[in-house]
Amino acid sequence: MPKVKINSYQFLVLVTLFTIGTSILLGPSPLAAEAKQDAWIAALLGTGIGLLIVWLFTIIGFWFPDLTYIQLNEILFGKWIGKALSFLFICMMLLYTTTLLYHSGSFLTTHMIPNTPMVATNILMAAILIMAVRLGLETIARSAEIFFVVFFLLFFFLVIFISREIEFENLEPIFEGNIKTIAESSLILVIVSAVNAVSLLMIFPAFINEPKKAKKSFILGSLIGGLVVSIITILCIFVLGSDTTARQIYPSYGLAKRINIGDFVTRIEAFMAALWIIGLYTKMVLYFYASVYGLAQILNLKDYRPLTYPLGMIVVVLSLVIFPNVVYQQEFERITGLYFSVSIGLLIPLIMVVVYAIRKKQLKKEIDSS
Repeated sequence: MPKVKINSYQFLVLVTLFTIGTSILLGPSPLAAEAKQDAWIAALLGTGIGLLIVWLFTIIGFWFPDLTYIQLNEILFGKWIGKALSFLFICMMLLYTTTLLYHSGSFLTTHMIPNTPMVATNILMAAILIMAVRLGLETIARSAEIFFVVFFLLFFFLVIFISREIEFENLEPIFEGNIKTIAESSLILVIVSAVNAVSLLMIFPAFINEPKKAKKSFILGSLIGGLVVSIITILCIFVLGSDTTARQIYPSYGLAKRINIGDFVTRIEAFMAALWIIGLYTKMVLYFYASVYGLAQILNLKDYRPLTYPLGMIVVVLSLVIFPNVVYQQEFERITGLYFSVSIGLLIPLIMVVVYAIRKKQLKKEIDSS
């Protein structure tokens, strides 16, 4: 398959939007449910822990910088065990693409276009995903650069407009909960934003023309994304209070509904929806790209594009049947999704570290001889 290259800034943009992803709309609620008014502390703590995991991923990526995560599995574990682990990785990427597609359809049909069936919104979003992946990583990265500017422009206006609604007493008392509770609640953000970033090893550093700069971009993008989620979380606590934030599925969307500047600038929650759709789309397209390209590498295909249509149809069907309702979907993410991410996104990379430490000299000789 032809190799494409993106620059380190484009990778920074992709990492930032991936880290923000669904957390900007869905993140504050589970954080506030556990940590109450200390949810913003949990968000900052989660960002810090996430940076350590991302740093681990950068180390793994630089072992063999010309190889993707799929190829790295086969080098470390051998052909058959490597392919089996890679297949689990592909399944996780497809499952999370399906989950995000469900989030997209559920949100749009609930809050934006209630008279439209979810099947229509999911097919349209899947069509965009297929088109983006078929056009390639360079096109995805260039479009993300445009979305990046739009995102932070809208985010800036949102923060400015909502600032007059802030009630500082909602943040008190600080550190009411114990450290254990705050740390446990931060794990949700760590898994969604950092552990699942293992998917970016399908891009980093093999498809980046400045690998050393890309390492900084990986860490910096994760930091920026984590800070954005932390800012949204603290604004939700300031304006809505911890109880209201915990009860709502989309608290930051409710946050935008509170904006009222002189009875003129009001009802601009579509701004919040636009922010979320940008982050959601970027994360979803990177998941889908990783699954399609990874499966093509497992099957030793010359081109990954023929896989986009069948996998796209599978994702649409699964998004309509796998989650019967929102409650089931939340329970799935809280339990099944959590263990799935930890097992494939964190445990396997840690095993890779152990295997590489044992086989380092032998692997170097095999690569040099080939």
